[in-house]
Amino acid sequence: MAWVLIVASLVVLWVASLCKILYTSSSPSRNSFLTTGGAFQKRNVLLVVAHPDDESMFFSPTISYITSRGHNLHILCLSIGDADGKGNIRKEELYQACAILKVPLQQVKTLDHPELQDGFGRVWNHTLLAKIIEEEINSHGIDLIITFDRYGVSGHCNHCDVHYGVRKLLRDTPQGNIEAWELMPCSTQVK
Repeated sequence: MAWVLIVASLVVLWVASLCKILYTSSSPSRNSFLTTGGAFQKRNVLLVVAHPDDESMFFSPTISYITSRGHNLHILCLSIGDADGKGNIRKEELYQACAILKVPLQQVKTLDHPELQDGFGRVWNHTLLAKIIEEEINSHGIDLIITFDRYGVSGHCNHCDVHYGVRKLLRDTPQGNIEAWELMPCSTQVK
């Protein structure tokens, strides 16, 4: 439980804000995060992260916002974060964090793909990422994706690869009804 306090402290330090990376809807009523022109419409949101703990360190305010407003949130974690041999522990911590953040565990998916292993020197294939993310979109009727900015918020190459995998999906496949947003650290915002 000490990690929860550490993560919560980190989250307080990160004043998270969302910036839209691709705006694919032509509707003028969809001009801000999770709004549909005044009337409530439940959205199917996919949060795509690289490792267990990314959801807490970088996205917990966003997750809380989404779940508190009744939207349907799915989390796709693309690795178990096994760089230090603690992947199974980190995977369980992800599920514990999601329970605290009120994300139904059946809506949390963690992969242990041989080509998507955690590590600073490991480059992930953007085409493979786009294919995996597309499968999640299609199986859950996703209409909004949230992920890292192009710098991966923290600079981790796996975070950057996730960003580029989402961009590849949106650029190369007909996903015209999907909105995509990226998390930006406040230090990169123009004041």
